[in-house]
Amino acid sequence: MEEFLKNSQKLVVLGIGNELRGDDALGSLLAKKLSNLLKDNQYVTVYDAGTVPENFTGAIKKDNPSHIILIDAVDMKERPGYIRLIVVDEIANYSISTHALPLSFLIKYLESAGTAHTLLLGIQPGNMDLSDKISIEVEKSITYLLKLFDNLIKSSQL
Repeated sequence: MEEFLKNSQKLVVLGIGNELRGDDALGSLLAKKLSNLLKDNQYVTVYDAGTVPENFTGAIKKDNPSHIILIDAVDMKERPGYIRLIVVDEIANYSISTHALPLSFLIKYLESAGTAHTLLLGIQPGNMDLSDKISIEVEKSITYLLKLFDNLIKSSQL
């Protein structure tokens, strides 16, 4: 992540997820927690997009970010809680099925409007059933990522 954020000037983080589908809520949950952590940071804007990330394209374009990180549950055929940074060209290789608009379309649209570098931070879900509970493994990954963002802020990466 440090390499991706090198030379960044303005970062937008977009959390995506369905809070009624177990671990699929992870993007929204992480966005809410990051918003609290970064509330005084002028450099980072965090959005909780829920299940409609396309509704935030106008706000993101208005922010004119140099870098965008999307956070979502991604089926990578790994153990629950596994975290992977997925570059735009690799997105088609993974199953991201709970959204009406494919993330690859969203990313292409955002990138066509400016010079933002975009990355998908994927977390392997364990349970995607109808539930408002996050699995222990995914909760641990969320905690890890909050510490990672906090450390990046303290080391002046953000």
